[in-house]
Amino acid sequence: MKRIVVSVSNDLVTDQRVAKICRTLHELDYEILLIGRKNYSPFVVNRDYKTKRMRMLFNKGFLFYAELNIRLFFLLFFTKKDILFSNDLDTLLPNYLVSKIQGKELIFDSHELFSEIPELTNRKFVKSVWHRLEKWMLPKLKKVITVSDSIKKHYQDLYKIQVTVVRNLPDLQEINQNPFPFSIKGKTVIVYQGAINVGRGLELMIGTMKLLENHLLVIIGTGDIIDVLEAKVLNEKLENSVKFMGKILPEDLKRLTSNADIGISLEEDLGLNYRYALPNKVFDYIHAEIPVIASDLPEMKKLIQKYQVGEIIKERTSEELAKLIEEVAQKDYTKALSVAKQELNWSREKVKLIKLLQS
Repeated sequence: MKRIVVSVSNDLVTDQRVAKICRTLHELDYEILLIGRKNYSPFVVNRDYKTKRMRMLFNKGFLFYAELNIRLFFLLFFTKKDILFSNDLDTLLPNYLVSKIQGKELIFDSHELFSEIPELTNRKFVKSVWHRLEKWMLPKLKKVITVSDSIKKHYQDLYKIQVTVVRNLPDLQEINQNPFPFSIKGKTVIVYQGAINVGRGLELMIGTMKLLENHLLVIIGTGDIIDVLEAKVLNEKLENSVKFMGKILPEDLKRLTSNADIGISLEEDLGLNYRYALPNKVFDYIHAEIPVIASDLPEMKKLIQKYQVGEIIKERTSEELAKLIEEVAQKDYTKALSVAKQELNWSREKVKLIKLLQS
């Protein structure tokens, strides 16, 4: 039985992509060790394979990444393995060094264009460091996975490497609803799920709620600007129109999302990472069988238009968004959502991962 060590910089709890990939590896009879970090989350990680979460001294900034990479290097170096599986650029350096020193196979899964994330836009030196690391390591990699065709093309054009697209699609399963912990009677419910960070279009959506009667916005997740958004809701007296639910386990989230009427993914064009994004939540909305309103960005636009499961916002104003929400609420997307759900699921997508592993 081959041993594979999978590493990621998050706390493992809500990373559905890594969970599905590890489950698929487990089904293929790999012996797995999944390494992440321990944060202040109350949630417990229970898997059918070994997991290890490092409790970090630092939780953000340069010291966090330095500690993560140093500790991960020594952990990987002294752990028995046949294959290393690195998730995102922030874990690639220790994986790459260990793979070279010990002659081990390395698979790299790029969940996003890490060196192009909006948080680095005004931090030129930090951004240049990540770019240099990427430029040094990626051209030497043999097995690279990513989440969208646009990121694949970016890497292939820039580094002349082969890249396999494995989208982060949900499992195909029946919808079992749990109610929201508040009344939604008589309301058109709009849901956002995911990271609460800069550039997600949440300020626009909250501002739009002033123009919509009998509508409720439910925001699920945590992130850097949660306090700012909560203050905005209070200042604009929208407490009855916007609800924050915090971080929720993926299995519980699936039971809630299907109670909504519309899902939103309104990322701004703040650099290549968002421009090329194909967010997990778009697929989650489809599997919850609710239509999607998404940004006019290439990957989301291509998906929405191909399957006709929602609409694209062309003009990012509250007036245009309110009008679009009311139009979507009146249309029937049931058949299109059902077709998309049958095609866009992990049982089909994982075949590409299996072929890569067997090559």
